[in-house]
Amino acid sequence: MMASHDAQFTGKNEAQVWVDGAGNAEYGRKGLVAPKYMGTVADQRDMSVLGRVQVLRRNFRFISIVGFGCTLIATWEVILTLLSSGLTNGGTAGLIWGFIIVSAGFTLVFASIAEMASMAPTSGGQYHWVSEFAPRSSQKFLSYITGWLCAMGWQCAIVSIAFLAGTIIQGLIVLNDSSYEFQRWHGTLLVVAITTFSILFNTFLAKNLPMVEALILILHVVGLFAIIIPLWVLAPRNNPHAVFTEFYNGGGWNSDGTATLVGLSTTITSMIGFDCSVHMSEEIKDASETLPKAMMASVGVNGILGFIMIITLCFTMGDVSNILSSPTGYPFIQIFYNVTGNYAATNTMTAILVVALTASTITEVATASRQLWSFARDQGLPFSAFFAYVTPGWNIPLNSVLVSLAVTVVLSLINIGSPVALQAIVSLTITSLMSAYILSIGCVLLKRFRGEPLPPRRWSLGPFGMAINIASMAFLLPIFVFAFFPLGSQVTRQTMNWSIVMYLGLIIFASGYYWIRGRFQFIAPVALVKREG
Repeated sequence: MMASHDAQFTGKNEAQVWVDGAGNAEYGRKGLVAPKYMGTVADQRDMSVLGRVQVLRRNFRFISIVGFGCTLIATWEVILTLLSSGLTNGGTAGLIWGFIIVSAGFTLVFASIAEMASMAPTSGGQYHWVSEFAPRSSQKFLSYITGWLCAMGWQCAIVSIAFLAGTIIQGLIVLNDSSYEFQRWHGTLLVVAITTFSILFNTFLAKNLPMVEALILILHVVGLFAIIIPLWVLAPRNNPHAVFTEFYNGGGWNSDGTATLVGLSTTITSMIGFDCSVHMSEEIKDASETLPKAMMASVGVNGILGFIMIITLCFTMGDVSNILSSPTGYPFIQIFYNVTGNYAATNTMTAILVVALTASTITEVATASRQLWSFARDQGLPFSAFFAYVTPGWNIPLNSVLVSLAVTVVLSLINIGSPVALQAIVSLTITSLMSAYILSIGCVLLKRFRGEPLPPRRWSLGPFGMAINIASMAFLLPIFVFAFFPLGSQVTRQTMNWSIVMYLGLIIFASGYYWIRGRFQFIAPVALVKREG
């Protein structure tokens, strides 16, 4: 039978802490959400089973959450901005075939995640699933580490996208004014400005976020064609045989195959992170069915748009060495100018990209703040009560949103002293998220191997579940290793990929904090779950 989850209010003022029947603190008033935002009967049942209280508005539906996933991941936009690393290691053939392999692999990964999201549609996402599905002996520790990986990964993701948008603006200034000197502190100020705008949007316009996401989805699709049509019309074509068969080993690796694997960082970054929608679970109407469908739709839409962009670039970019040496710092800006021969056209095409990346930053902030809030309500962080507070009337974790701004400002300041250190922090996004995927999918796969029952779900992989989980792990494990590789085989302090240091530092810190305080405070999500049987 289901256990009771009646909540009890504690505290002296109106919006402090609700404690459910299992002793879990919910920092927001029960009943604070208007009935129209409580979701469907299935949503309310899921919240009861997961031991949660509804404190956020369920105002996302299928189209708006598809838009959320598509615009946050920004596949074709990221391919443009990170073009140089893919061309340096792999060339045009490496980009094309690498993208096909990465897209197929991540489709399997996100299918596995979509099924788990249907089993337990919670903003906690991976750390909840690890807690519920891991072996009993390691449930709490693995869940705690996964929570830290996700929380830090998404915080770093805000910096990553804002940094791209900011430095692209600097690249445009270089193109239009040859006397401009590329200053790192200028880029930091632009990062702070873009993030501040995104924070303001996520506070004062939070109610309108679903509608805006649907509109931005239109920009995401239309913007692609606004860029590729001039390229196809004006640019000379590269030789098809060369485009599809010639690999490039600019990093000096021992083979073209190794170079291509290292260069997958471009395509991996463009297709990782569709679990962003998971962290909005408690704001999606009919989440256990809508969420997995919307997630897979986002993967499909962005996969198609990304492939169109890669094919377009490979056939119209011209001389690779010329665009890689562009003073703007971004080869795609040079491609636009070489093809159009016009500053206004280049500025307009690049502006579309800046707007799209700024929109991505808005959704990054939403995802990162919800992940932070969710982990804090289970007391997984220092000062959890502050992070987990939900502002009455606003129905958003305002403190977590503002903390995301503070973290971004601090991390972006690192760029002034050392761009290498900032790049390591940016790389932490990829390795942290992939670790969370490996842990959560691995736990479900282990249950399947043992023949243990999985929770009911409205979106299922059916008889192919185990095969898809195995294929996902076979894809994730090798690319996780290559994510730590530098871009060149000749490594110096400036070219070293320091993300391994940041990653191990995070794991060591989280493990140490767990044994000192976390294990006494952290409420493992599985302790709250009350399923039938």
